[in-house]
Amino acid sequence: MNLIRLRPRSTGTLLLASLVGVVAFAWPLFYRTDQAGASAIGHTTDAPWLFVLLLPLLVAVVLAELSESGIDAKVVSLLGMLAAVGAALRALGPGTAGLEPGFFLLVLAGRAFGAGFGFVLGSVSLLGGALISGGVGPWMPFQMFACAWVGCFAGLLPRVGGRLELLLLAAYSLVAGVLYGVVMNLWFWPYATFGSDFSFIPGDGLVENLHRYLLFVVATSLGWDIPRGLLCAVLVLVLGRPVLNAFRRTSRKAAFDTPVLFEPRSPHA
Repeated sequence: MNLIRLRPRSTGTLLLASLVGVVAFAWPLFYRTDQAGASAIGHTTDAPWLFVLLLPLLVAVVLAELSESGIDAKVVSLLGMLAAVGAALRALGPGTAGLEPGFFLLVLAGRAFGAGFGFVLGSVSLLGGALISGGVGPWMPFQMFACAWVGCFAGLLPRVGGRLELLLLAAYSLVAGVLYGVVMNLWFWPYATFGSDFSFIPGDGLVENLHRYLLFVVATSLGWDIPRGLLCAVLVLVLGRPVLNAFRRTSRKAAFDTPVLFEPRSPHA
């Protein structure tokens, strides 16, 4: 069930938010600049503005659906509850050795409730977890985008059932856990020095810089990214079926897709 159904307004807002995220991550690869290594400004000045821009876009996704009667107070309450659970899971495993148990909740919620719900949940749960664990810094808005994409793409996976669904979600969890780290490295890689074979070179070609970036990821990041993906995949295989059943039972019991009708009051009441 798609609780945030991505109607035209919310779809446009979500695409705009994702475009902002892509530009924030990848602009050094396409814009020729001399700022790199020790001379780079990095994101110490632009990250707060990115955060300020992201929050209204997330609110706009929800408000767009509210204005089109796409969601109601029950969906907002469910979103808040799952965001709190995701924040608590992040506080329990704040990325130590890449082990982040909160990822499997994003995958299952995105699968059960739809891409729009997964996008908003990923951002909000990461924000809550960062505030609880003290992980607030210039990296936080980039983490919010990356987690939002994890939940969003889980809702866009092909519709299959039974054991095949769990295998699909486990495979996606493994890939998403690895790609999350690969994408997140871009927030700092162009602004640090790791040696000529691994560092970003301003003005060099896109292919050459991507080659050095992949070497950097293999040499430094995969030791954290693979455990993240494996843990998420294992949790999906072990807990995925009961959690998905609980989510779908909640959707049926709460009747999210049933419109609320107000009957006129009887004059004799």
